[in-house]
Amino acid sequence: MNQEFDKVKRLFLKPFKAKPVQQPSPPVPAGVQQTAHTTGLQPKFVVPPVPHPCPHEYLSIIASPAGLLLRPHLSGRVKPESHIRVAWGKEGLVEEIQNSGEGDGLDWADAVIVHGVLGILNLFTASYLLVISSRTDVGDFLDEQHTVYCVKSVGVVPLTETRARTALSRLASIHAHADHLPTAASEATFSDAVDSSLPPRESSEGELSTSSPRVKFAAEDQVKMMTPKASDRFDLPDDEDNSPPSPDSIISTPSSEYSVNTGNIAKVLADKLSFWSRLSTRRPSVSTPGQPLGQAEGLLQEETDEREGPVSLDNIIQQGSQEPSEVREEILSSTAPAPATLEEKHNELEDKIIRDVVREYTRGVMFFSYTFDITRSLQYKQELVVKDKRKNALLADLNALEDGHQLAQPEDKVDVLAEPNAILPLWRRVDRQFWWNEWLSKPFVDAGIHSYVLPVMQGFYQIATFSVPREPVAGETGDAAIVDYIIVSRRSRDRAGLRYQRRGIDDDANVANFVETETIMRVEREAFVNVFSHIQIRGSIPLFWAQTGYGLKPPPVLSTERTHGQNLDAMRRHFAKTLHRYGPHTIVNLAEQQGREGAVTNAYGQYVKELGNPDIQYNDYDFHKETRGMKYENISHLIEKMERIFEAQGYLWVSNGSIMSHQKGVFRVNCIDCLDRTNVVESAFARYVLQRQLGAVALLPNSEAGRTEGDIVFNDVWANNGDAISRAYAGTSALKGDFTRTGRRDLTGMLNDGVNSLARMYTSTFGDWFNQAVIDFMLGNRTLSVFSEFLLKLQSSDPSELIRISKIRAEAIATSVARVLVEGERLLSGWTLFSPADVNTRVGRFEEKVLLLSVKALYIISYDYTLEKVKMYTRVPLGDIVTISKGAYILSPLEEGSRDPNQNAGFVVTWRNTNQDTRVTSYSIRNSLETPPPSPGGGPPASPRTITSPRLSRAPSKKGTALSRILSNAATPILNDDVTFAAFKSLPIDPARSRRENGSFVEPADELTGATSCKEAVDLMVEAIRRACADVGNTHPEFVKVEDVVSLAEAQRMTSVYSKMEYGVKRLLWLGG
Repeated sequence: MNQEFDKVKRLFLKPFKAKPVQQPSPPVPAGVQQTAHTTGLQPKFVVPPVPHPCPHEYLSIIASPAGLLLRPHLSGRVKPESHIRVAWGKEGLVEEIQNSGEGDGLDWADAVIVHGVLGILNLFTASYLLVISSRTDVGDFLDEQHTVYCVKSVGVVPLTETRARTALSRLASIHAHADHLPTAASEATFSDAVDSSLPPRESSEGELSTSSPRVKFAAEDQVKMMTPKASDRFDLPDDEDNSPPSPDSIISTPSSEYSVNTGNIAKVLADKLSFWSRLSTRRPSVSTPGQPLGQAEGLLQEETDEREGPVSLDNIIQQGSQEPSEVREEILSSTAPAPATLEEKHNELEDKIIRDVVREYTRGVMFFSYTFDITRSLQYKQELVVKDKRKNALLADLNALEDGHQLAQPEDKVDVLAEPNAILPLWRRVDRQFWWNEWLSKPFVDAGIHSYVLPVMQGFYQIATFSVPREPVAGETGDAAIVDYIIVSRRSRDRAGLRYQRRGIDDDANVANFVETETIMRVEREAFVNVFSHIQIRGSIPLFWAQTGYGLKPPPVLSTERTHGQNLDAMRRHFAKTLHRYGPHTIVNLAEQQGREGAVTNAYGQYVKELGNPDIQYNDYDFHKETRGMKYENISHLIEKMERIFEAQGYLWVSNGSIMSHQKGVFRVNCIDCLDRTNVVESAFARYVLQRQLGAVALLPNSEAGRTEGDIVFNDVWANNGDAISRAYAGTSALKGDFTRTGRRDLTGMLNDGVNSLARMYTSTFGDWFNQAVIDFMLGNRTLSVFSEFLLKLQSSDPSELIRISKIRAEAIATSVARVLVEGERLLSGWTLFSPADVNTRVGRFEEKVLLLSVKALYIISYDYTLEKVKMYTRVPLGDIVTISKGAYILSPLEEGSRDPNQNAGFVVTWRNTNQDTRVTSYSIRNSLETPPPSPGGGPPASPRTITSPRLSRAPSKKGTALSRILSNAATPILNDDVTFAAFKSLPIDPARSRRENGSFVEPADELTGATSCKEAVDLMVEAIRRACADVGNTHPEFVKVEDVVSLAEAQRMTSVYSKMEYGVKRLLWLGG
C-alpha cells in the first residue's frame, strides 16, 4: 500500500513544464465547425469544458440541394447557433455547420418536426435516416424533469433528394392535425409508421413509380396500459365480487400480427409467407392474346381481381387436372417470381429490411429519455457516484484537484436521482449492453455531434400509482399513503435475437434473452421520502445448446460440437461478469428436471456444482411439476424456501437522502425460454419484496381486504412486463398472463395460451429467419452479406458462430503450418477454401481445405476440423505450376444467390506432378510401403518408408497393398500421365463484426479483408500465387487464364429433376404466396 501511495505521490510532485506557444491556425472556412482542441483525439472523444446539453427533444428537418438539414427546434423566435447537414448519397456524411441554416431560399417554417434521431441505415442502393416521428409519454421517473418515452412510430427519410422530399411531405401530412408538437404535427399510428416510411422509388426514367398495396398492421397500441398514471385511480370492485375477471384482464396483450380475430387464418399465414411478390411493385407477366392462362395462374388472376386472400394449394389441385408439381411451378412463377435484375432485387429487399427495422422499433418495447440515463439501475448509479466521490477526495488530499471540482464527501446526503459523470453527453453515460441503436447512431457519434445522439433501450418501462391504507401519525393527513410503483426491464443487445435462433451462451460468454428487471417504489412516511429498489435478472441457461423451431414443443439439446471444457469455461466467464455487476447469485431453474428439458436442466446443475463458486447457489424448481393442475399458488412454497435468502439480499433503501441498506445479491431466474414461467416467479418474488418494503415503513396490508388497488396495479404492471419481453423474444404475448394479471389460473387463460403457442410456432418456423438477419444487421453484428446468405440458405448464421468459425479456420492454418511447412521455408499466405475431396475433378464431394503458399511451394492440405489434425497434404513446387484459371464456380442454379458469378468464384491450379510430394496420416503400426516405380527421368527409385503411428507419410505406389492403393488413389491420381489439377472455390465473404469493450465495432483483419465479393477474393489469391511463381522464375504470357471453373450452363445440366422439385417445394413454403 505504501508503495502504491509513493508512486502516486511522485507522479503529482513532478515539475510541470510550460506549455509551448501554439502557432496560429490557418483560417477556417466560414460556417464549418472546427473542434477547438489539440489532443489529436477523434471528435467523438472530445466534449466541451462545460456540462453538456441533453439530446434535443425537438428537431427540424428540411431538404436542401446540398443534403438533409437538421437543427434543434427552439421555442419562440430563438434561432440555434448551428445545424447539421447529412449529405446526399450512400455514404451519408454527417457534419456540423456553425450557423442557423437560414438563407439559400430555405423556409424552416415548412420543416418537419421530429422527436429525435435513431440513426442512419446503410443498405444496398441508398442510406436512410431513421427518426422518431411520434412517441408515447410513459410518465415521470420520480421527478418532473425525468420523463420517459416509448417509440410509437418511426419515419424513414432516404438520403436521395427526390425521395427525401417525398418522404418529408408524407411525414408532414401525417403530422397535420396533432397538437403534441410545437408546430403542426400529429402522431402516426403503427400502420402509418410502417406504410409511410417508404416513399415511392424513382423508375429508370426518373419518374416516381406507383406503389403497390403495402402490408398493413393493426393500429392498436402494442402495449396495453391498464395501469393508471399518478393522477389516475382504479375503481375497485366490491370486496365480495367473486365474478371472473373481464376478458380484457384475462387475455394477454393483443398482438395484431397474430390475433385470431383478424380474419381467415390461412389468409393471414399466406400473407406473411410472401417474401417477394406481396411486397413488391412488380406484377407477374400477363399472358399474351391467344395464350391461355394456366390453371393456377387463372385462379390467382381471379383472386387478384377480387382482392381476396390467397387460394390454398389443395383447392387449386382439387379444381383441376394438373399434377401437383405443375401447379407448384405455376404458383412459383406467378406469385413469387425472383426479381429480374439485381437492382430490382436490392430495391425490394431494402423495402423489406426497412419495414422490419421500423417494426422492431415500433412494437412498444423501445424506450428513451432526453434528460437521464435509463439503462442503469439506481443502486448501480449510486455506486458509481460514491466511486467518483472517493476518487475526488483522494485527488483533493494530494492537492491535485482543480478549483471548482470539489465533490460532496461520500458520507454526505445522497441524491437518489444523481447521475454519475453528468457533464458527459448522454450516450457516454449509458450502459452499452442496453443501447440498441448504437450502430445506427455511429455516424453522429463519430462526428462528435453529441446532442443528436439519443440512446434507445429495448425492454419495458411502466410507472403506476396506488394507495395503501394507513393510520395517520404526526404530520400526516388522510387514511391512505400514495405509492409510486415503477418497473424497468432492460433487455441486453448481446446475443440478441429471437427464441429459436438465439439460445444458450456464445463464445463471448453472453446469454440469450438476458433481462435485468428493476422494481422501484417510492412512498412518503412521517414526512420522510423513502425510495426502494430491487433487481432480478433472467437469462438463458449458460451452456451451448439449441432448440429447433419445428413443432409446438421441440426438445432442447446440448451442442455436440462443444466439449465439456468449453461449456465450463463459457459458464465461468459469464458468471464472472454478472457476479461483478450484481453480487452473489441465487439461481432458480424452473425448467423440467425430467422429460424433454431434462438433459439441459440437469447439465446446468452439474456444471454449476463443478464450478464450485461459493457466491453461486443453485436451486431446482420444476415449475410444471410443482404447479400441476394449475395450482400456481404453490409458488408460495418456493418463496418460503427462499425466505432467508430474501433477508440476506435485502434491497436498496434511501430514506430522506440517507442510504439505509443496499441490495447484496440477486436472483437469477430462468426456464427454457426465460419468458412465461420466469415472469410468473419473478412477479411472485417482486410481490414478496414489495410487502417487505412496505412493512419497513409500517404499511402493512390488510389481509381481510381481498383484492386491493395495489394488487390490481401490481398484477397488471407485471403482466404488461411479461408481454413486452415475450413480444421481443418470441413474437407473441406471454403465456400464463391470466395468472399474472389476476392471481388465478383458469380455462380461458389456458385456451388463450394455446392460441399464443400456435402463433409462436408459426413465427419461429416461418417469420423469424429473416427478422433475425435484420436484427443482426441493425445491431451492427453483420454486414449486408447476411441478406445474401438468407436468400441462399433461407436462414442466417449466428454472428458469434461466424467469429468462432473464423478462429477455427485460423487455428487450422496455424496447425497446418506447424505440421507440413518445411523448416526454414517462409510462409507467404494461408487460406481456407472449398475444394473437391479428390484432385482432377471440379465437382463431387466437397470439403474445406487449407491452402498454404510459401516462397518455394504450394501446399494443398486436407484437414480434419474435428480432430484438429492434417489428414493429407500435397506439396507442389512453384516451378512446376503450369497454369492457373479463374472464373465462375457455380454448383447450384436454383437460387440467384448460388448462381451469381461474383459470389460464386474459384480457380484451378494445374501442375506437373513429377516432383510433387504427397503425404497422408496413417495410424497403422505396421505398414510397409512398396517401392514406387522409377521416375520418368530414369533416376534411382526412392527408398521405401515405414509408416509409424501417428505420422505423415509419403503416398505409396499404385502397385502396393490395398491400403496403399487407396491412399494413392486419393492422393495422386494421374491425368495425362504427368499433369494434375485441383479446383478451389472461395468461401463466402461474410464477415461478422465484433464489439470491443469500449463499444466500437471491429472486423477480423486478414489479407482478404478488402474483398467485397468472392470474385475479388479469388483475384487476390491468384495474384499472390502468380507473384510467388514469378519470384522463382516461373512465368509466361498465359500463366493466368480467365475461364469458368463450372459455368451456369454446366450447373444446370448437373442439377437433377429431383433437386429442382425439392427446392421448389422449399421455396413455396418459405417464400411463396
